Amino acid sequence: MAAARVPSRGGITKFKKGRRFLPSARFRKKGIKVVGAWKPVKIDPHVFADGQLEDLVCFEELHDYKLVGASKLSSKEKPKKRRSGAVVSEREVVEEETASQPKKKRKKSRDRGTVTTVKEEKENPSLADEDLISQEVVPKDAVDTDHEDSPQEGGVIETVSPPKTVQKKKKKKTGKKAQPSSQAAPSKAPPKVKSWTTKWDDQKADVSAWKDLFVPEPVLRALSSLGFSAPTPIQALALAPAIRDHLDILGAAETGSGKTLAFAIPMIHSVLRWQEEQKQTSQEQAESHSEDRVSLVDVDDSSDDGSEMSNPLPVEREEEKDEDPSHNPSDIKLEFDEEKPAGHRNRSNPLLGLVLTPTRELAVQVKHHIDAVAKFTGIKTALLVGGMAPQKQQRMLTCRPEIVIATPGRLWELIKEQHHHLSHLKQLRCLVIDEADRMVERGHFVELSQLLEMLNDSQYNPQRQTFVFSATLTLVHQAPARVFQKKNAKKIDKTGKLDMLMRKIGMRGKPKVIDLTRKEATVETLTETKIHCDREEKDFYLYYFLLQYPGRTMVFANSIDCIKRLTALLSILDQGPLPLHANMHQKQRLKNLERFAERDNGVLLSTDVAARGLDIPDVQHVLHYQVPRTSEIYVHRSGRTARATKEGLSLLLIGPDDMINFKKIYKTLEKNEEIPLFPIEIKCMKAIKERVNLARQIEKEEYYNSRAKQHNAWFQQAADALEIDLDDDVFIGGRRNEQEESQKQRMMKGMKKQLKHLLSQPVFKNLMKTKYPTQFGKLAVPEMPLHTSESALSTVSQQQKKRKKQQPIRSIS
Repeated sequence: MAAARVPSRGGITKFKKGRRFLPSARFRKKGIKVVGAWKPVKIDPHVFADGQLEDLVCFEELHDYKLVGASKLSSKEKPKKRRSGAVVSEREVVEEETASQPKKKRKKSRDRGTVTTVKEEKENPSLADEDLISQEVVPKDAVDTDHEDSPQEGGVIETVSPPKTVQKKKKKKTGKKAQPSSQAAPSKAPPKVKSWTTKWDDQKADVSAWKDLFVPEPVLRALSSLGFSAPTPIQALALAPAIRDHLDILGAAETGSGKTLAFAIPMIHSVLRWQEEQKQTSQEQAESHSEDRVSLVDVDDSSDDGSEMSNPLPVEREEEKDEDPSHNPSDIKLEFDEEKPAGHRNRSNPLLGLVLTPTRELAVQVKHHIDAVAKFTGIKTALLVGGMAPQKQQRMLTCRPEIVIATPGRLWELIKEQHHHLSHLKQLRCLVIDEADRMVERGHFVELSQLLEMLNDSQYNPQRQTFVFSATLTLVHQAPARVFQKKNAKKIDKTGKLDMLMRKIGMRGKPKVIDLTRKEATVETLTETKIHCDREEKDFYLYYFLLQYPGRTMVFANSIDCIKRLTALLSILDQGPLPLHANMHQKQRLKNLERFAERDNGVLLSTDVAARGLDIPDVQHVLHYQVPRTSEIYVHRSGRTARATKEGLSLLLIGPDDMINFKKIYKTLEKNEEIPLFPIEIKCMKAIKERVNLARQIEKEEYYNSRAKQHNAWFQQAADALEIDLDDDVFIGGRRNEQEESQKQRMMKGMKKQLKHLLSQPVFKNLMKTKYPTQFGKLAVPEMPLHTSESALSTVSQQQKKRKKQQPIRSIS
């Protein structure tokens, strides 16, 4: 039986159906302290004639009560728990019955904890009004009979304000419903970030070879799961001096030799060591704090005893002191509990490791490798590169990662904005400069010089370790003769280059220098070849190679315009190239790298952005469409293949304009033998040239049309805005009428149709010959290409064997 209680001064309040009872702002802040008892009120039966109050049974009134502020409610006056023999209201019986019935949609009141079914409210709308009225006095969690409290005389009933809007309550309701399902369902792992780097499966390799190198235990577990059973030479020589002796490292090793883990593992060890030191200091401070606390309590006890003996207080004063909340001993105890040791107060993880890379893609790859090795340590990493939203990177920095991998431009930008995580670089434990010879080149990375100046001046840390790695760290150019004619000209050797590098970086003391590079600077498993041709013939030989030897191939050029033209040309020839250059959006660059790694016969057209450091698995061929300007770039370009003891091919397309750069590279790398020529089937070049020439015409026409269309549209739009007429000379190609446009379109369709027919024909015809008569004069034999059995490496090796056999015959003759 539900009853509505109304205080005598409040009177009877009318309620509309479907609306909640909202107490006044003054009443919401008050609590009712019951002094007397609730008394029933006699009501005339005619009041219920309207039918609006038919569900009410009786009214009760309360005369003796006090309005008390919520802040003055005493914590001691808590309502007692309901006894087992207490009378249960009919409302609770109904709720118990509904609980035993099959489950329906339940509507929970956020404030009072009462539960009503949606079906009941629809069938009996007055029930909702009755429940809202009773919320004024019914205590919290009145449904739960095990832990509920019942208001009694002398107790305090605290009013709670209802929710502001219905929409917010719906959100809370859905959130509460989702909680049990989320707890019951198994937690899903976060989606893995896609990467073009090598995919490591979970393995259990024997890592006993790593234990003598002082590698931390969590890192050993990660190395075992990644399948790295033994360290590479650069790792074996660099880890012990870096971890045990805490030395700076200058490392030079060939491409694909594992230089990333050579600096990642010591950095992770340094972070773990710092965390252990912080734990020890916090424990010591906690112990000292607890001792001080115990001694403080002893002093307080002795002072209390002395005060009682010397100056006893009257009984009334003691009662007043206990009633005063400011002298509550529980508050003093809470103050001690809230206090934390000085070591933990407002302390957060500082930046301990910083890795600088020349390109964005290399930074993404380094982060992927560090995360793989540190997956059992709990160390957080962050990526700061250009081309991505700086706001998101700032939010990543607010998580205070221990290691940051960055490019110099974006890092310096965030440092100038005075981000709090980058403001205290004095605590930096490890500084890594990957591909250092490229980073400190004159005219490149101005932000890096400013950053190094700051790290070595105002933010200098004497305990900081510095790691410098590159494949061409000790590669020295031979300066031209005109340079040595000057007075102060000095010939630079390896030690001179390293000293200059150490000065620029600001390394103090004697670092550990590890040089594992060969005299040729390239890998032993790399096969180098070349093709001498004219400038216009490069397209022929490029298409010939891609068609004859399919596989994962990277094509490098010196300019972005060349990459754009080759992309359009090879797309017309159905080769599906993927471009990569600095003018592309960063997301598209990463997407193209992922697609290239997924395709077995992919073609990546790139500038020198992808020349350094990228570890793309199973790259079989590297083509230099244009000869690189320096020997370092040539070594790094060729290092994208033949990685980790695998074989690879490097092919140079040398035109008349490239001879100067080729001779410089040949002289710097001190090649003893001449680079062999790549074998080409001259019989197939006629069909190749026909296709490429037709594709060139289509590409040239499309480029010209798109450029003219864009130019003319801009001028026409500006003229329409100014309401002026333009001369025909302003437009590229003049004003074209519809007849000329349709004629050009017909010509383009004809060329594309012809090229499609040529592409359907095989270039490398089968050697099988037949002379059997048929209806059409020849026998239809399936055409089989010749390149199915041999690869580019096998053809080059066979040619070299033939040459070696022919050399003694020539000498005898």
